[in-house]
Amino acid sequence: METTNNRRALVRDYKEREVRAGIYAVRCATTGEVWIGGTPDLSTRQNGVWFALRTGGHTSPTLQQAWNAHGEAAFGFEVLEVLDDKGLERLGRASLLVERREHWRTTLHAEGLRR
Repeated sequence: METTNNRRALVRDYKEREVRAGIYAVRCATTGEVWIGGTPDLSTRQNGVWFALRTGGHTSPTLQQAWNAHGEAAFGFEVLEVLDDKGLERLGRASLLVERREHWRTTLHAEGLRR
């Protein structure tokens, strides 16, 4: 019974957590390359990116090639900007993510990631 209650509490806490949208960078320390992405949930994005890279299925061929060549230890994940998207509808949030991702991509001369 206690295990069930603990699981329910964990699920409740996860659903009630504050979700922050934002822009992130994946950097290769070996080459200096940078990839920029935007996501509606920064708290889960690094795990998703790393999982795709570890399994060889990332949608960015250049990022996947660099990961394969230099290994996980050469890469870092950095939050560049947390978006203030309060009051925005889904379409407005998506547009803001694209706009800010493009700003950072241009500023850092980086490749853009779809997510």
